[in-house]
Amino acid sequence: MAKKSIIAREHKRQRMVAKYADLRKKLKEAGEYDALDKLPRNANPIRLHNRCLLTGRPKGYMRKFGICRVKFRQMALDGKIPGVTKASW
Repeated sequence: MAKKSIIAREHKRQRMVAKYADLRKKLKEAGEYDALDKLPRNANPIRLHNRCLLTGRPKGYMRKFGICRVKFRQMALDGKIPGVTKASW
């Protein structure tokens, strides 16, 4: 499990990206790069990092499910993810 402060920081970045998304889009279309420079750095979506929704783990993230591989495997074996079955051949 990731530190609570790291998870909180990532949530703060997500809120800031959502807050400034429209303004960033308008400034980019207008070509006003000086105004873009004055926005907070964390308003840029490139600074976001995908993290597991359950544990906050940054590595082994599966985009389709929004969780890390460890939790995915655990939940799949418990039958908590519909449509996912263990492969056998």
